[in-house]
Amino acid sequence: MNTYDDGWRPRRVPEARGRAGAPRTPIDYAKVGRSSVRRRARSMTHSEAVAGLEAAEQQAHLDRRDESAFDDGGRRAAELAEWQRIVQLLAATGAPYDPDADAVVQEELADDRRREEAEQQRRQDQQRVADRAEELARLGGSGRLDHSVPTQAGDEAARELLDENRDYRAAKVDAWLARSLADQSGHYADPAARTAAVGLLPVPVRAHASLLAALARTGVPIDGDLEFVGRLAQADPAATTALAAMLDTTVAANGGTV
Repeated sequence: MNTYDDGWRPRRVPEARGRAGAPRTPIDYAKVGRSSVRRRARSMTHSEAVAGLEAAEQQAHLDRRDESAFDDGGRRAAELAEWQRIVQLLAATGAPYDPDADAVVQEELADDRRREEAEQQRRQDQQRVADRAEELARLGGSGRLDHSVPTQAGDEAARELLDENRDYRAAKVDAWLARSLADQSGHYADPAARTAAVGLLPVPVRAHASLLAALARTGVPIDGDLEFVGRLAQADPAATTALAAMLDTTVAANGGTV
């Protein structure tokens, strides 16, 4: 398995704008076309907008006749439809066109703001996960990832990031999460978090936690992290879970003792 030395750090999440190499958002040519029409139509009367529509229809007709016309990504059709909408709007209002008073335009702008805010939140969440993964990797590599470090909501995603990067310290994080889940400590004190862990943690980690919890219920003192339990869980999580169930059955049959 490929590993990284203690200098590995999760990649910083690029800003949405202004960063070289950041993913480029695909151009929405239809949206560009609608925006262009709205700028040209600002302050137009109904008759002026009708003239704009007629010019757009003539251009669309010429484009259909010219087989060599380039693919504009739907911009021409969007411009034509927007002229038609504005003509209908002005026929109803009788006032010059004002995009600032156009309910359709304002709703689109509001949608854009909501999408931008959601994207910004997504990037912030990504960065928090990357920062937490870096912190847990550092603690795991230095041997300080123990009971003194409480788990937090989102640690499962940080653990997944380490695993995706094939960081050898992910095993330390797995053992720490399993112990916290078994002890119901940290954010796993919340029953909802323990339920969510079924879908957020891989099977071996959950099997590890199950066996640790079952061993604790037998009354046997558990010192340290019981590394062998983690090895069993990784090698055969189904058998590990079955062993935990057998221990629990035995404890229940003997009134809480083995």
